[in-house]
Amino acid sequence: MTAVAADRIESAEQAYSIAAQLAAEFAVEAAERDRDRRLPHTEIDRLAASGLLAVTVPAEYGGADLPASAVAEVVRRLATADPNIAQIPHSHFVYLNLLRLAGSAEQRAHYFGQVLDGARIANAQSERGGATVAEIATTVRPEGTRFRVDGAKFYCTGSLFADLLAVLTRLDDPDQVSGLPAGEYIAYLPADTPGVRVVDDWQGIGQRTTGSGTVTFDGVLVDREQLIARSAAVHRPTAYGAYAQLLHAAIDAGIARGALTAATAFVRTTARPWFEAGVTRAVDDPLVIQRFGELSVAVTAAEATLAAAGLAVDAAIDATVPVAEASLAVAAAKVLADRAANEVSAALFEVGGTRSAAADLNLHHFWRNARTHTLHDPIRWKYQHLGRALLHDNPPPLHGVI
Repeated sequence: MTAVAADRIESAEQAYSIAAQLAAEFAVEAAERDRDRRLPHTEIDRLAASGLLAVTVPAEYGGADLPASAVAEVVRRLATADPNIAQIPHSHFVYLNLLRLAGSAEQRAHYFGQVLDGARIANAQSERGGATVAEIATTVRPEGTRFRVDGAKFYCTGSLFADLLAVLTRLDDPDQVSGLPAGEYIAYLPADTPGVRVVDDWQGIGQRTTGSGTVTFDGVLVDREQLIARSAAVHRPTAYGAYAQLLHAAIDAGIARGALTAATAFVRTTARPWFEAGVTRAVDDPLVIQRFGELSVAVTAAEATLAAAGLAVDAAIDATVPVAEASLAVAAAKVLADRAANEVSAALFEVGGTRSAAADLNLHHFWRNARTHTLHDPIRWKYQHLGRALLHDNPPPLHGVI
């Protein structure tokens, strides 16, 4: 896959404007793409060409160096239109952040330069078969003067659109031939590297066009310069986890807003009032009005806590507030965004009535997308971290998912 030529974005305001323009374009056929599972190759090319995927490249490498809060707002705007498209670059931004935190100067220059030229990064991280999702079976081991990667990854969001894959591996080097410390490494490698197989087998009920299929690695050879130790980003207070979780919350908040917008349009134009309301238009039914008020509060609260969490992550990265404070702010935002996305996307049918359930309208894609995306990490553990911080003064753990 060849990267497209990308424009350069210089400010958050420019990024927001471009995100809004693209969202308006992407919204037009979002329901049809979902219904037909038509992969958004053209749309992702547009996204890459816009320069939005390079907005976090540090200024010293020629990028806009936009903060986490700005990236979250870009992702939220995209998600209001098509949360599939918004999720595809999630790992792209996360692994650019890991590169910033843990990569060498040479690695940063190399990969940041590729991204400025339009390259797209996807994850190859999750696995099946272990006792928990935290267990990594995919290995990287010395082979001559190079390293060999073997294993299989699942839920590899964006892999069908990627130029580069960020592969989470476990170093298998018991004799310490490589001289590398034990632990987990991210291997950055071109998606067309020999031995890499990207399979379009994602069958989730939602987020159907994210390209979240399987990637296998069979004797894939990489150089030392392609490996980055993950511990420097994950096992220190770097806000790496808060950054990643913030973008997940942005997707959910965007789904909630998109569903509310669709529900509003449907009730205004198509829904019929319940006969007991004694009104001629659904929009005048006092119970419908009440419900929309409740849904509006849920979405507004999710957006407000997302914005506050974004500023907290910015401050943590700038070392003006503790990273634990940012992680807890993001945990609260994640809870409210999860709630809003699932509630509003389901309530769309409650306020729209039977007509809104017509299959050809595919209004259920909002609920399916919300239900699927919010499974990434359970909010019940966000409550745990928030409660433990309050009652026991325990900071959240350092594991990259908080």
